[in-house]
Amino acid sequence: MKRVSTRFWLSVSVAAWVVAGALVAWGAAPGQSAPSAREKSAAPGRANELLLARVRPGRDSLARLRSLYGAPRKAMAGDGSPSSWQDRCRMNWLIVDTDDTGNIESIRVTHHGQLTPANCGPAKRDPWRTGKDLAVLDSCTRAENLYGKPDSRSPSTKDGKPLELLYYAFDWAGPDVPQVMEVVCTAPKEGGPGQVVEITLAAPSL
Repeated sequence: MKRVSTRFWLSVSVAAWVVAGALVAWGAAPGQSAPSAREKSAAPGRANELLLARVRPGRDSLARLRSLYGAPRKAMAGDGSPSSWQDRCRMNWLIVDTDDTGNIESIRVTHHGQLTPANCGPAKRDPWRTGKDLAVLDSCTRAENLYGKPDSRSPSTKDGKPLELLYYAFDWAGPDVPQVMEVVCTAPKEGGPGQVVEITLAAPSL
């Protein structure tokens, strides 16, 4: 099962808005090609990402996640089903898709407010953050401060609540980095920025 089939609540079609959004984001009218990787890399304030939850998609295996966070709640059974870990202190899930050999294809951290929070004592630094220090429940503005403007933005919903999905393609940074990061944010409220509720980093093979 590929990662796109495991997304269980985003209501938009990634395939449709990625193509359209990338063209709009780079000023390409219908029928025109998007800018080259060199042109995109020249954009000010852009930064690529390699890590999420101390794991590098396309390079690390499920064994590394086990060494970091113990056994998953749902172990791989060779059928492509995702493995997941739970942080009840922050009410977050860590969800990973792998190939048949156990290599990580994508990794996702998602906030799930319906989880019952555990009594975890003094709060510790969230380990499930990106290499550039973006974490779930950060301000959505922080994502753009760290990575620059997204290649596209798309509306979505969860439980009837409006969300916004920021899509970053890192192909401009070279072939040795993940090509895709998605950051899902809540809608801004009362003039303030939205909050990050999900981060996904995927390897180029997806």
